[in-house]
Amino acid sequence: MKMDALKNSQHILLPIILTTLAICIIRIVLQLSAKKQQKKYHPIGGTIFHMLLNFRRLHDYLTELTRKNMTFRILYLDNFEIYTSHPANIEYFLKTNFANYGKGSYHHDILEGLLGDGIFTVDGERWRHQRKMSSYEFSTRNLRDFSSGVFKTNAAKLADIVSAAVTSNQTIEIQDLFMKSALDSVFKVVLGVDLDSMHETNKGTKFSKAFDEASEMTCYRYVDISWPIKKFLNIGSEATLRKCMKVVDGFVYTVIQSKIEQISNPNEDSPVNKGDILSRFLEMNETDPKYLKDIILSFIIAGKDTTASTLSWFFYMMCKYPLLQEKIVEEVREAAKLDENSSIKEIAKSITEEALDKMQFLHAALTETLRLYPAVPADGKMCFSDDTFPDGFSVKKGNLVSYVPYSMGRMKSLWGEDAEEFKPERWLDENGVFQQESSFKFTAFQAGPRICLGKEFAYRQMKVFASVLLSAFSFKLVDEHKPVNYRPMLTLQIDGGLRLRASFRIAQ
Repeated sequence: MKMDALKNSQHILLPIILTTLAICIIRIVLQLSAKKQQKKYHPIGGTIFHMLLNFRRLHDYLTELTRKNMTFRILYLDNFEIYTSHPANIEYFLKTNFANYGKGSYHHDILEGLLGDGIFTVDGERWRHQRKMSSYEFSTRNLRDFSSGVFKTNAAKLADIVSAAVTSNQTIEIQDLFMKSALDSVFKVVLGVDLDSMHETNKGTKFSKAFDEASEMTCYRYVDISWPIKKFLNIGSEATLRKCMKVVDGFVYTVIQSKIEQISNPNEDSPVNKGDILSRFLEMNETDPKYLKDIILSFIIAGKDTTASTLSWFFYMMCKYPLLQEKIVEEVREAAKLDENSSIKEIAKSITEEALDKMQFLHAALTETLRLYPAVPADGKMCFSDDTFPDGFSVKKGNLVSYVPYSMGRMKSLWGEDAEEFKPERWLDENGVFQQESSFKFTAFQAGPRICLGKEFAYRQMKVFASVLLSAFSFKLVDEHKPVNYRPMLTLQIDGGLRLRASFRIAQ
């Protein structure tokens, strides 16, 4: 009887055990499947309040976080911003899935106060239209030849100012001079206007100061969550921004109106020079003043701040590494066929396109400067729909996504153990020829469909200015012990400028 009962119980228990086991297996499979499908997000590096506390050293703070995680999140009140220095992630959102990432409302609202609806603040059809028109203008030989002449003229003017300082045994604030000369250059190339801010004309100085302060106040919006309230009440930083933009907008609108009148009513005694970009836009029937003003301000921030700040950091490096300064001088003199008896005007005239192409080490030194001191230290987009990065981490719709050229230039995983050293030769092959890196690793000019249209334009301007100045003078820091830091702006300027002492290389 016991055996029969045991057999009966086994018949009953076996299906129960098998069923239970099957349920457990199914549950484990479902849990593993759910765990596999569960989205994972990048680690949190800090909050918007940490960004605010570290505002004066913002890019170094982001670099410290990058050394812990190549990609991390910053927590805002109601959102996250993802900062990445991972080339694969950067290529993904700047190129591969370009359509899913744009400026969006967040960046547009912050930048609109300074740049309006210009090419750096808009998406979609408005961006494509401006990009197409701008791309055409930058590709014309007419603009290249016109701009080269402008760069040589202004480089010679700047050299004359340095010469006067040397003669009177005065030091120079080189960043201020670069800002003014770059502003003069971009105004001539873009607007056809001789601003002459290098000679302290009131209109040029007033515009430049207002533009720089507006840029700093715009940058501050990224860490100041109260800026919309300040804007509504017109107080604090927003009151300053509004005051500055009244000066900036008023000046540009005046220039646009003057150019329209010149073209509409040509004067035989003083023909209009139509080599500038504004004239070309007007010829294509783009006459809306607001539209033109927004495009022009985008060109100005791209053509003035970026080249001037890069040249400032470049000359800082030349003073820190005097042997490299001498090596570049030797290369320039050989390429342009100069000697110690060449005058400033002769030097400028000798800097031809053929000579510039031979200056491979100078090109490498400028690129190395941009690696460590990128003109735009960080740039961001917004995610338009849920996505997953190549590193396997998820991105939510509405998340902000930024890449950080400043941090990337200091990453040993990208550039080797000597990542923080200034070594122009890292860009040259065994024959001394410049070798470009992937634009997703060296992101100073952005990458993908939005890659900088003025890249070659910027290199040409910087090489002309550097070659003219270094051929005519040697430079040293006035105070080698004074720390050199950046000013937190949309572009990476040296805080307080860069004071140098120059001496003649050319015969007097």
